[in-house]
Amino acid sequence: MQKVKPYDFTTEDPWRIFRIMAEFVDGFDELSQIGPAITVFGSSRTRPGDKYYKLAEETTELLSKNGYSIITGAGAGIMEAANKGAKKGGRVSIGLNIQVPIIQKPNRFITKLIDFRYFFCRKVMFVKYAKAFVIFPGGFGTMDEFFEAITLIQTKRIEKFPVILVGTEYWQSLVDWMKEAMLENDRVVKKDLALFQIADTPEQVLKNIKGFYSNTK
Repeated sequence: MQKVKPYDFTTEDPWRIFRIMAEFVDGFDELSQIGPAITVFGSSRTRPGDKYYKLAEETTELLSKNGYSIITGAGAGIMEAANKGAKKGGRVSIGLNIQVPIIQKPNRFITKLIDFRYFFCRKVMFVKYAKAFVIFPGGFGTMDEFFEAITLIQTKRIEKFPVILVGTEYWQSLVDWMKEAMLENDRVVKKDLALFQIADTPEQVLKNIKGFYSNTK
């Protein structure tokens, strides 16, 4: 005789609301006291010998020494490099880890780790406590964070803040496509392409962030 599986109410949608609420409450509680922070994105496939790994580490070390904590997605590659730079710079090195079927092991340079089950809860935390997004070369996830940020700014769902793409050689062809396909076909307006900037050095990244906030005072 087949054994009947016991009913598990925690798998029902109403119960998921409580899990979602708990993730928001934990995230707000953990991050509300970190002070000014920068969120860094980029590919988890980037290896330590890659020039962008080194650039991410140098950039976040400089940002940390200038008073910014660093937030990443907690994984390998650019995230690891950014957390490493933050730790070297003496600021809080934060990792917002995601529980996915392909297990992501948090990198060893994180000083504050928060786990998330839901992508959308985690994405809120990336934005809510960031003074800027600094975005290194990456794949679909990186593109998702970039386009969501500029969409939220464009639609005035959040206040404008610096969104900085690092690496002209990687990003320029995408920007050229935006101009040729989107702008010329009236899918965006010219001012939309000013919602982000491109930088190539840690100093340029810091200058762009400082310049933005000095102009908004």
